Amino acid sequence: MTILYFLILLSVIICIHEAGHLIAAKIFGVYCFEFSFGMGPLLLKHKSKETQYSLRLIPIGGYVAMAGETDAAGYEDVEVPEGRRLTDKPTWQRLIILLAGVTMNFILCYLILTMIVLYNGAFAIPPTSRIEAVMPDSPAERAGLQAGDRITAFTADGRTEKIDSFQDIETYLILLDQPQIEITVERNGETLVLPAELEYVEDQQSYRIGIQGESYQFVKVNLLNCWYYGAKEMAYFSQMMVAGIRSLLSGHNLNQVSGPVGIYSATEQSVSYGIIGYLILMAELSLNVGLMNLLPLPVLDGGQVVITLGEAIAHRKLNENVKIALMGACWVLLIGLMVFVTWNDIARLIG
Repeated sequence: MTILYFLILLSVIICIHEAGHLIAAKIFGVYCFEFSFGMGPLLLKHKSKETQYSLRLIPIGGYVAMAGETDAAGYEDVEVPEGRRLTDKPTWQRLIILLAGVTMNFILCYLILTMIVLYNGAFAIPPTSRIEAVMPDSPAERAGLQAGDRITAFTADGRTEKIDSFQDIETYLILLDQPQIEITVERNGETLVLPAELEYVEDQQSYRIGIQGESYQFVKVNLLNCWYYGAKEMAYFSQMMVAGIRSLLSGHNLNQVSGPVGIYSATEQSVSYGIIGYLILMAELSLNVGLMNLLPLPVLDGGQVVITLGEAIAHRKLNENVKIALMGACWVLLIGLMVFVTWNDIARLIG
């Protein structure tokens, strides 16, 4: 059954993303040759008016082939009506079409998290970063932390992260990839920087300081305020993912990157927690797909946005050969990354 849940998970996230591009393109009159779920050999197809809807063998990825795109090769024999190519449209319309996919991913994530918050009936507001208690014989005690201290920042490898709440502390410890850090605290009006060596906890897959914070505050959630608290929950997930992406781009936490194998494993684990666990994973992956697609790589939506804005500012098109070379280089990079993350996933599975 896990394989079925895995395929549903990917199908929903991919289809919602590509449907965003398709709907926006059709609203602005862009001719769409094909809407495809999956990559590789064609399994099924159905043509409705001008657009072919396809199901392909490999259920990872998908695309909308629009007239005027470089990647719409193979449809040269189709006669496209005048003014219906993507390149014929005003810059603002092209940007909306390019960003419609990630927007749909964000909307899906937001709706799922909002419904989960409403279902739970309460929302936990994280406490400040003030330390309530220090555990005996812990890294915190050895570093000299005391009850009443307020943690304001962590520093590791020359990178400083600002801390405002206990939730920030938990996020930082999950993303941390080394035990040696410096902890900045406020104590009785003074600012202290305390070096510490943390302990790694295998079953939690994160580092441990050994401190206890104040209690979470719970507020009741109803149909009126669930939208606000759903947004706060999404903001927390976004903050954690942006920090993770930033860490990866700087060369840290590469061992935490997951691909299809890792997602399959996460699906199996989330299903064991029930429907809520499964929906949370779907929301996280949808948000992750949206954020990753905003990276300024030419094969991703973010890269196409950068190229479109650059062309609008320069009042000239980017040389087609340069564009093809950039996209080719990015595909090589992404394929290499896919091989790397798959190896990572397999290495984790076999220990």
